[in-house]
Amino acid sequence: MRQTRFKTWKLGALMGGLLSAAAIAGPAMAADAGSFPDHNIQYIIPFGPGGESDISARLQQKYFQDITGQQLIIQYMAGGGGAVGWSQLNEMDGDGYTIMGTNLPHIILKPMGKDPGFKTEDLKNFFYFHYSPDALIVKKDSPYKTLDDLIAAAKKAPGSVTVSGSGTQSANDIANRRFESMADVKTTYIPFKGTGAAVTALLGGQVQAEWGYTTTAANHKDKVRMLAVAADERHPLFPDVPTFKELGYDMTGGAYRGMAVPKGTPEDVTENLSSLFQQINQNPEFRQKMENLGFVLINVPYGDVDEFMAEQKQAYEEVARSMGIIE
Repeated sequence: MRQTRFKTWKLGALMGGLLSAAAIAGPAMAADAGSFPDHNIQYIIPFGPGGESDISARLQQKYFQDITGQQLIIQYMAGGGGAVGWSQLNEMDGDGYTIMGTNLPHIILKPMGKDPGFKTEDLKNFFYFHYSPDALIVKKDSPYKTLDDLIAAAKKAPGSVTVSGSGTQSANDIANRRFESMADVKTTYIPFKGTGAAVTALLGGQVQAEWGYTTTAANHKDKVRMLAVAADERHPLFPDVPTFKELGYDMTGGAYRGMAVPKGTPEDVTENLSSLFQQINQNPEFRQKMENLGFVLINVPYGDVDEFMAEQKQAYEEVARSMGIIE
């Protein structure tokens, strides 16, 4: 199987540019925010509660209200690994008062297989704000103390090691398939409706391991242990956890999270929403909270989304071929 490196978006240069732009254009951005929104915004998470999308949305709520005086009202529309929500987004009012979380690789991979009810290009993404590196996680009392322990068990009895994850054709599904190929093992991957449900299955003993993220481990520090993380470098919150690359597996990747509006939403409103959430992402207090939870912040505003999505689609198409989703 050909291994794919997932490109990390232009963190340094882009962040510097955005922060400089914010310093210069801050008053103009604030003026725009003053006229929109003038009432609460519905923020739909297309997964169940408790996962990374929900956690970050909850953190964004305070700062959105600080900037606009309005609230983000979080609702859930779980099902189909996000497809239930994304397939209905363009039927909703395109007035800027309904936004929906979007996730990569989900929104790219799902339409490559059977029809999930939406196409990637039909989703009007306006901002991508973070990603979380993949991580293989077990309970603290697991007999698997190291990645080698889990691999040995999987080799001894193929399919006996059960692993939870957030849906099919998700970042977790990709991570498991890539890992199986590189380690030459076979596990039993069990998809759940979101990361919250996947970690609950692990903690409840329904599975022996979970494909989660650094955020999952940060949120359950006293209950779980990461065996390895799919990043170029060790995460600062977990300096003792090796990367897959250190252990001999050239594996990096994770889940990117952003937001979209119905396709009919006016351009000026879409730009305004993008600016509002950029302001939140640049807030030092918010950034610290996110980093403490294991997130890696990025800034992909509306004007850069097309380029970002094109790069991601190219990378995920290679993975899709290896997974047999496309020929």
